[in-house]
Amino acid sequence: MYDKPLADEIRPASLDDVVGQKHILGEKGMLRRIVESGQIPNMIFYGPSGTGKTTVARIIAEKTNRTLRKLNATTAGIGDIKTIIAELDTMLTPGGVLLYLDEIQYFNKKQQQSLLEFIEDGRITLIASTTENPYFCVFNAILSRSTVFEFKHIPASEAEKAAERAVHIMEERMGVEAHLEDGVLRRIGSACGGDVRKAVNAVELLFLTGKAENGVLNITLEDTLAISQRSAMRYDRDGDEHFDALSALMKSLRGSDPDAALHYLGRLLEVGDLIGACRRLLCSASEDIGLAYPQAVPIVKACVDSALQLGLPEARLPLAEAAIFLATAPKSNTACMGIDAALADIRAGKTGPVPRELQNVHADGAGFEREQGYKYPHNYSGHWVKQQYLPDVLKNARYYEYGDNKIEQAAKSYWEAVKK
Repeated sequence: MYDKPLADEIRPASLDDVVGQKHILGEKGMLRRIVESGQIPNMIFYGPSGTGKTTVARIIAEKTNRTLRKLNATTAGIGDIKTIIAELDTMLTPGGVLLYLDEIQYFNKKQQQSLLEFIEDGRITLIASTTENPYFCVFNAILSRSTVFEFKHIPASEAEKAAERAVHIMEERMGVEAHLEDGVLRRIGSACGGDVRKAVNAVELLFLTGKAENGVLNITLEDTLAISQRSAMRYDRDGDEHFDALSALMKSLRGSDPDAALHYLGRLLEVGDLIGACRRLLCSASEDIGLAYPQAVPIVKACVDSALQLGLPEARLPLAEAAIFLATAPKSNTACMGIDAALADIRAGKTGPVPRELQNVHADGAGFEREQGYKYPHNYSGHWVKQQYLPDVLKNARYYEYGDNKIEQAAKSYWEAVKK
């Protein structure tokens, strides 16, 4: 006999029962106020899986007089949209259609635009969900007609409550009494990674794999650890989680927090993203440490080369060394700021011809009779002589400012002594 999945059976029937999302579903939350008003606009729900997007859409449909139609963009196509359109203004959809479109990022531009006419005149109210940033994956025509609500990761304490509720349902379903070892619910709540569905599925699996004796089912922490040892990890190599982890690693290095740097490096390595981790470490050596410690580049390059030759899991060792080194090294972004300022002028059209003194002398033809006029710095005291290097339009531009670290200040003092 087919048993309804526990995650579907436990799905809340009202907004009060939805786990988490207090920022939008709390007493003064905007989404709650919209639902209670009965005037449902086109909306896009954005957030990780298992955070209540589908549940809230179903609750909204039940609170309106609209017929709910659900499509998953991973399998649906234009034909499915045409079928829904054909139902409009018929006895099948007397109050119009509330279309819940899951994973809208998988619809192409033509598919998304096929809905425009009907969401504009109100015959279709669109609630779309996506696990990816809607400002990147949803076309502007749809986006401009929709209100975006972000669903956030479920706190471990809230996931723990959902798991406890799931335990009571499974006890009734199987006719047993569950004895949970201390720490079981806490482990499920923390290991689900903010995904309530994972937490509920973990409870269901523990009941289905356990053996009851005399109507009592003992659920051990050891079994709980076995089914949840890697479940807390959220990662999508091409999605937001990938770029968030890379960004967090880079910012932790820049912020001189070695513990956070090791944490985010560990996330990347745990899912095998060796290349992404190496690229961020190499970039930080030049962007964030820069001239405060120029040797950082060859040091980190050596660590990265070692990691790529070793492969995982051994690669974690030189990369951890590089991460700690970068996080605790002195910082300077003067090189980064300097090149970005120079590029900004170039892109703004501030270039002009290269000064005559700097032009390639070998390119001079017979028509050039005057000497180039270039002064060779090594022929002068201190290996420096004053002359113009920038084009005339930029001759007074300054892109590089010495940082306040020991190395750059030493260079500044040296050149001030030479140039005066």
